[in-house]
Amino acid sequence: MSEETDLLTIGGHTFTSRFILGSGKYSYDLIDSAINQAKAQIITMALRRTDSAEENILNYIPEGITILPNTSGSTNAEEAIRTARLARELSGSNFIKLEVVPDKKYLMPDNNETVKATEVLANEGFIVMPYVLPDLNIARQLVDAGAATVMPLAAPIGTNKGLATKDLIQILIDEIDVPIIIDAGIGRPSEAAAAMEMGADAIMANTSMATAKNIPLMAEAFRLAVEAGRKAYLAGPGRVIEHGAVASSPLTGLSK
Repeated sequence: MSEETDLLTIGGHTFTSRFILGSGKYSYDLIDSAINQAKAQIITMALRRTDSAEENILNYIPEGITILPNTSGSTNAEEAIRTARLARELSGSNFIKLEVVPDKKYLMPDNNETVKATEVLANEGFIVMPYVLPDLNIARQLVDAGAATVMPLAAPIGTNKGLATKDLIQILIDEIDVPIIIDAGIGRPSEAAAAMEMGADAIMANTSMATAKNIPLMAEAFRLAVEAGRKAYLAGPGRVIEHGAVASSPLTGLSK
């Protein structure tokens, strides 16, 4: 299967890249380089980064890139809905990464408030991509509410701890029909590859690159890891032998 036929579809829009680029923690000057190295087609945008004419993130995003505004800072459904509406006015994008995070210590999303906001925003024509704790029942409610994707966290946001919720994410991959996009906690390209091998549809990363010594190079490393993990998933990884061993070369027919 070629890159042109293995497409990621979100809300009726198709993408060849399965790596979504976060933009919240590094300088504007590096955004274009990071996008180019990541070959990303979607980039997140925090509303707070559009509040100055001179330092507006929209001025640094190349043409043709899909903008994914987020509702970061929202603590309940009402705030998230209001932020999403304002973000659409400023960006012109119907995409919204829905974040409802009342907890300020561990930054855990409020799944129930996220479901409420999803239903309202989906009915208003938004392509809603909700960020949640991985929970099968909540994921089903989000799909019923009109979510275009489900974005479970792999570990607490900003921690780079990797696939701490791996088993719960696997359940979503197995049971939910909309794309499962891993968000938050992926700290290394190897972890991104592992998530894609599990069958995740895409990876979103921000802190892992923003805290790297060389952001464009790390963006490229993540792109290659996501591509490798996807190819491994499509190829179908080989079986695992739990006990004993199996020779990789024939042991019969040897001359004595």
